[in-house]
Formats: sequence, structure tokens, C-alpha cells
Amino acid sequence: MVATVAGKFLQAFWKDEGGQDLIEYTLLMAFVALASAALFASSGSSVSKIWSTTNTTLSTAAVKAAS
Repeated sequence: MVATVAGKFLQAFWKDEGGQDLIEYTLLMAFVALASAALFASSGSSVSKIWSTTNTTLSTAAVKAAS
């Protein structure tokens, strides 16, 4: 009797897909976070180059405007 009840419980538990959506959305969110982190890490040098160029151009313009 106990084995039958336990067997039915395990079968019902195995077939239950209630938490599957939560796991899928969590994995999707983790993938998006990792992809975003990789994108930001790789774009850091590009932003640095743009900032340097802009800083140099503004400094040159400020010197020319003052003279």
C-alpha cells in the first residue's frame, strides 16, 4: 500500500510541469545578462577612444578660441 501511494506521488511529481516556465524564464534572463555584460566589456575600449578624440578636439578648439 505504501509503495503504491509513493509510486503514484512520484509519477504525479514527475509529470508536473508547473515550475518549468519559471526555470525557462530564469535561464533566458541569465543569458541576456551575460550577453549584455560581454557587450559592455568589449565596447569599453571603443568608448575610451571616442572620449579621447572628443577631449582632444575640444581642447584644441578651446586653445584656438582663446587666442
